[in-house]
Amino acid sequence: MNPLVREPIDVSRLIASVSGPGFGASTTFVGSVRRAPEDGPVRAIDYSAYEEMAEAELCRVIAEAKERWPDVELVAQHRLGRVALGEASVAVVAGAPHRAQAFDACRYVMEGIKKRVPIWKKELFDDGEERWRDDEGGG
Repeated sequence: MNPLVREPIDVSRLIASVSGPGFGASTTFVGSVRRAPEDGPVRAIDYSAYEEMAEAELCRVIAEAKERWPDVELVAQHRLGRVALGEASVAVVAGAPHRAQAFDACRYVMEGIKKRVPIWKKELFDDGEERWRDDEGGG
């Protein structure tokens, strides 16, 4: 499953891909484009990346998580291109025998995406203004 996508993220498909008869837990994190007082009147975000490097680094983050939590199945996707207000921009799903493993692995992957994966975002505002956002290097 490609970790970088230009179409809407199908969260149900991601959940199904990490399900199994030995798994009693799944954790799903979905990050969406938001409008908050500190962000201003955002109508969309345009995500861009150095795609080859971003895909490789995202896969490394997932591989590291699988080394730390070998019983966990993980999948993550990040949107590229224009993502409208309210739409998912990133999703991380972990399936595991127990909830603690699922929570920990899911959080590890999401934090790794934010800190390490070269994905940049340009906020698009209602008034037509655009602003690049520095957000710890990704996500």
